[in-house]
Amino acid sequence: KLADRLHNMRTLKYMPEHKQRRIALETLEIFAPLAHRLGISNIKWELEDLSFRYLEPEKYYELVEKVKQKRREREQIISEAIRALSQRLGEVEIKADIQGRPKHFYSIYKKMLKGNKDLSEIYDLSAIRILVDTVKDCYGALGVVHTLWKPLPLRFKDFIAMPKTNMYQSLHTTVIGTEGHPLEIQIRTIDMHRTSEYGIAAHWRYKEGAKGANKDFDEKLAWLRQLSEQDSKDPSEFMESLKMDIFNDEVFVFTPKGDVIDLPSGSIPIDFAYRIHTDVGNRCVGARINGKMVPLESKLTNGDIVEVITVKHGNGPSRDWLNIVGSSESKNKIRAWFKKEKREENIIKGRESLEKESKKLGYDWRDLTKGDRLADVGKKFNIQNEDDLMAALGYGGVTLHGIMTKLIEAYKKEIRSKSPPDVSKILAKLRPHNTKTKADHGILVEGEAGVMVRLAKCCNPVPGDAIVGYITRGRGVSVHRADCNNVLVNPSEYERMIEVIWDFTLGNLYRVTVEVVGSDRPELLTDVMMVLSESKIKISSLNAKIGKDNMAAITLTLDITNLNQLEHIMIKMRRVKNVYSVYRSAPNLGGV
Repeated sequence: KLADRLHNMRTLKYMPEHKQRRIALETLEIFAPLAHRLGISNIKWELEDLSFRYLEPEKYYELVEKVKQKRREREQIISEAIRALSQRLGEVEIKADIQGRPKHFYSIYKKMLKGNKDLSEIYDLSAIRILVDTVKDCYGALGVVHTLWKPLPLRFKDFIAMPKTNMYQSLHTTVIGTEGHPLEIQIRTIDMHRTSEYGIAAHWRYKEGAKGANKDFDEKLAWLRQLSEQDSKDPSEFMESLKMDIFNDEVFVFTPKGDVIDLPSGSIPIDFAYRIHTDVGNRCVGARINGKMVPLESKLTNGDIVEVITVKHGNGPSRDWLNIVGSSESKNKIRAWFKKEKREENIIKGRESLEKESKKLGYDWRDLTKGDRLADVGKKFNIQNEDDLMAALGYGGVTLHGIMTKLIEAYKKEIRSKSPPDVSKILAKLRPHNTKTKADHGILVEGEAGVMVRLAKCCNPVPGDAIVGYITRGRGVSVHRADCNNVLVNPSEYERMIEVIWDFTLGNLYRVTVEVVGSDRPELLTDVMMVLSESKIKISSLNAKIGKDNMAAITLTLDITNLNQLEHIMIKMRRVKNVYSVYRSAPNLGGV
């Protein structure tokens, strides 16, 4: 799949621009992180650079030009460093292959964004890789490097002693090289280099024909096997697990005995406990980090020594843990415990939550679940009976939103089939005398243009949103987003619902409200506005507030053409330094 995506990206220039952007964004957010997690850096770097080229063409070519201008200077620095290293390594009889290493454009761009810096402030553009025969020679070469040049503090990383989850191993150091120029150096064996370039593919290739299973290799692939085997009935839940396990960075911590445990960034002591053993996680009641008692929700950082406190006969995990753990492995094990130990309780809890949600949305629970409707919904989640569905909802195996959506769809379908409205008569009343040739607001009603329509202000739909029409009394057809609460609260009026679709040929502007939340800093608002300016987005109104803990909340009302444009703008705003979240807001939807 990765090879196919790489081929698609290499030939993307032949696609229309809107498809180029969509495919490039998908590649950057899904496929490049996946290649990184599998350790296939050759594919990862190329996917990132190609995506960057199509998503930010102006910035990409500007960066390429700036890097090219300094190329001769960097080549001279690297050549002198290689000569010095070759001579000194030869003196201590370490056989080495020394290469200049190119820095990739998207990697440079991310560093510039992260530090809000110009290219001239990125100090490790010059890079060298040293390949040796043995691990002993790796550390010997490191000693030579540090005697030749002064190392920069906090810039040394030992991924040989503590390999990454994707099997990457190397020594990283940054030194002050010739004439004060910073120089980034990687040191690894030839086998480590092969793994770095080709990741899992390298191991599969060299494992074929070998006698017995490679235990270390199988352990490194455990995360992939767990992901493919997890008991996830809900696609949104699976995507959440994918993001937690594949797209997050890692944190390396130690057991009291000195064993290294790697976990997703954002993990807490509970994740550590479940990584040690399922039973340890289920019996966990407390933790010590670096010898001090800490709350179980404390975030782990690199180098922490973690000790888990357990009880012999505890009550098992808390449901609240599902909201605070940092790995899908922990979530799956917690759900499995509730699924096994608390079946009857889960059935009651699931039924109560579904009944409560039905009432909240204005439905009669008995009407909504009449007949075999609940069992039929269960089959869509591969669950065979009603009790199993309620138990799955109780322990978190399926989401309340997922069940309610399918129940409401089935309920609407049944009501419409019993009392279909006379659409032709209604449309005749709604169509003005001076019928337009194009749809009002870019909307076609029952496939016809010229019908009076208005976009509901409660949810502000834009082209690309799933929409439904509601025939009002005297004001034409009101168009809502399909998930708007206002079209879910009056079951008795479902006969007034009508099919509407977008007419994408018009290019109208649509008003949406976007919330930006982040930690305040000088120029934060300016940087957010710059994103909108560069994308030529019109701002209808703006409100900025600074709340507690120096948190900034910016409310923007924007005029956009479609959902793709909105999502692209929101992604760019999320990349602004200190911005924590960007979401679309509407009174009857909340954050989306």
